[in-house]
Amino acid sequence: MAAADEPIDRRHAKVISLYTSDPRQRYAGMGHPNTDGFGREAAEVVPISNQIELSDEAVAPIEPGRHSPLFSLGGLRNTVADSLIATSGFIRERMTGDYTVDDFGFDPNFAESVWFPALRQVYEKWFRVEVTGVENLPAEGAALLVANHAGSLPVDALITSLAVRDHHPNQRYLRVLAADMAFDMPVIGDMARRIGATLACNEDAEALLRQGELTAVWPEGYKGLGKLYKDRYKLQRFGRGGFVTTAIRTKAPIIPVSIVGSEEIYPMIADLKPLAKALGLPYFPVTPLFPWLGPAGLIPLPSKWHIHFGRPIDTSDYAADAADDPMVVFDLTDHVREEIQQTLFRMLSRRGSVYFG
Repeated sequence: MAAADEPIDRRHAKVISLYTSDPRQRYAGMGHPNTDGFGREAAEVVPISNQIELSDEAVAPIEPGRHSPLFSLGGLRNTVADSLIATSGFIRERMTGDYTVDDFGFDPNFAESVWFPALRQVYEKWFRVEVTGVENLPAEGAALLVANHAGSLPVDALITSLAVRDHHPNQRYLRVLAADMAFDMPVIGDMARRIGATLACNEDAEALLRQGELTAVWPEGYKGLGKLYKDRYKLQRFGRGGFVTTAIRTKAPIIPVSIVGSEEIYPMIADLKPLAKALGLPYFPVTPLFPWLGPAGLIPLPSKWHIHFGRPIDTSDYAADAADDPMVVFDLTDHVREEIQQTLFRMLSRRGSVYFG
């Protein structure tokens, strides 16, 4: 951790060890959760605590026609009109200089005027996102959201950030912790910072939480994003628990987030490892549409999404030195992982059609 009076070089910050080996492989060789809950009947899948109970009353109401997967002519006209209004406001504020950017590069004016309006069309019309458990997000103050990762591309991070913004009573922003590769790419790196993302490193994560921000991490990393379709909804390793260390040090509650739907947008049937290595990528996905259809194969399939925010796991009672205790960190990491995995079991057992639900 850099000293308080030393400037932090965010381009070369030490990355949290989220993706390293975890000695306990609990789910290897088991069945598929859509049908048998990893080798058990769905009725036998029991949550490990009451923190992950799902209730029908918690489901956010869906407005008629709002989540239709098809873009109607009237809806298209409204979308174009809204986009033009938002863009004109964005240009006006840019010309007058009436906007602010924080130390991490987050530009709320850009996010509200350009990014969210565009993403919202995909969120509502294509993925028809259902959100539950919003009441578990704090009205104010810090929290560290920890979610399962999937989909070949990190679309789940973008969708989750909009879910928080649109469904939180106070319309809070979600600050996403992203892998360093995202910031090494031209255009994409600048865009990521503008919409609120920053490096998944100790310095940035702790700074955001100490500022009282809602912050999110996907500790499966590339192993979650790049897993094969046959392994969908089987959580990968959570590493050495860098996110737990950060939460304990900042006394921020940990909120498990379970996402269903992200696994099916790019069903990965193979990984061309030699090509990935040649291109300097962690994996090279082969899906039913990519690379066979070229750029058209990058269009995500319209799976129905459900995002559930679980009850907070309090870290305020841990002693200051607990963040440096490997056993404490491992146990809490494993607990968070189990909460998410068991919630996924329950959500999948109640799931309807993957693409027409």
